[in-house]
Amino acid sequence: MICPKCNSENINIQIVNKVKLVTKHHGIIWWILVGWWWIAIKWVIFTVPALICKIFGIGKKKKIKNKEVKMAVCQSCGNSWKIK
Repeated sequence: MICPKCNSENINIQIVNKVKLVTKHHGIIWWILVGWWWIAIKWVIFTVPALICKIFGIGKKKKIKNKEVKMAVCQSCGNSWKIK
């Protein structure tokens, strides 16, 4: 493999793990059928517990997504690029 910037063959290939935190949300059908009345009832009846849950983030659905990307790094000039 040759560096596109300096034409050196001193290349190091690495796998980089990209981590992303994703918060899961309800879909449009849930909001049409359930969400519009459930949120109002929850705040009227369960105001104090709902505030505590909202403050501490209890009940949020979070998911971690990992993506591995192959990167090449030139040891001579420091140029880096993705390998497909």
